[in-house]
Amino acid sequence: MNFIRLVLFALTLLAGPAGAQTYPDRTIRILVGFTPGSATDISARMFAQRLSDVLAVPVTVENLPGGGGSIGGERVARSPPDGYTLYWGANGAMTINPSLQSNPSFDPMRDLAPVARLLVMPSILAVNNDVPAKTVAELIALAKAQPGKLTYASPGTGTPQHIAGEVLKRVAGIDIVHIPYRGANFTDVIGGRVTMTFMNAGSILPTVREGKLRGLAITARTRSPNMPEFPTMIEAGVADFEATSWFGLLAPVGTPPAVVARLHQEAVRIVSHPDLREKYGLIGLDVVGDAPDAFGEIIRADTLKWAKVIKEAGIKAGE
Repeated sequence: MNFIRLVLFALTLLAGPAGAQTYPDRTIRILVGFTPGSATDISARMFAQRLSDVLAVPVTVENLPGGGGSIGGERVARSPPDGYTLYWGANGAMTINPSLQSNPSFDPMRDLAPVARLLVMPSILAVNNDVPAKTVAELIALAKAQPGKLTYASPGTGTPQHIAGEVLKRVAGIDIVHIPYRGANFTDVIGGRVTMTFMNAGSILPTVREGKLRGLAITARTRSPNMPEFPTMIEAGVADFEATSWFGLLAPVGTPPAVVARLHQEAVRIVSHPDLREKYGLIGLDVVGDAPDAFGEIIRADTLKWAKVIKEAGIKAGE
């Protein structure tokens, strides 16, 4: 069912069942699969406050960290499909974990109903200031001249930033060594103990703009309006390179189409407001607003794309 048909169907339901007519009439919970203070958590809380104002009911954010975000996703997938328990999903849990984990606790494509992909965050490829490379092309040339000598940090095995490094290794034909951390990792890059990092813009952008690291490019397909000074990896000469993080709203599968349609409409309107768009931009987040069908297709396409990278690179959970 395409989105236009979904909306039309939802409108007919709004005139029917009492649950659809009265939604929402009590507290809505948004579950986040990461710790307080993470980019996922901060972006969710900014959204939840606005959603509460619009729907005139309390909207709470609950953190259920663990499993790379999967614990929160599983909890939502097992919740009643009534629109009162939602998931602020990040692409790692949604499209990377299913291939990384030997026994996934839930299937995002089967168990969750896409509402809207709302935010996209590129990572920045940044190097220590003493590295003699001012461009991505120069960095690749340096890596080719010293195979196995250069290192790159990521916030953990299987994160979008780790995957970005593996994509670069394969596309550019270079041998660089992955150094996984837990969370922010650029202190060691600043100190010169690690050569470079892929790190989400929300975490590393202030450090780069302060001159503590040299930012070379972002991992989005197009330049970000929030950081236009950085070329994309594609512009820098790495063909067809894209490895971004995204956040979206999802509900348990089986949630009434009328509720999904209402949530989609309000969610897109909220993140598109100039005030909130600007606030998201300050932490490196670009606003989008994909319809449920389009969001579902992105989840499917990204899952297939990252499954191929994970298999070819031999990435295992817990490395």
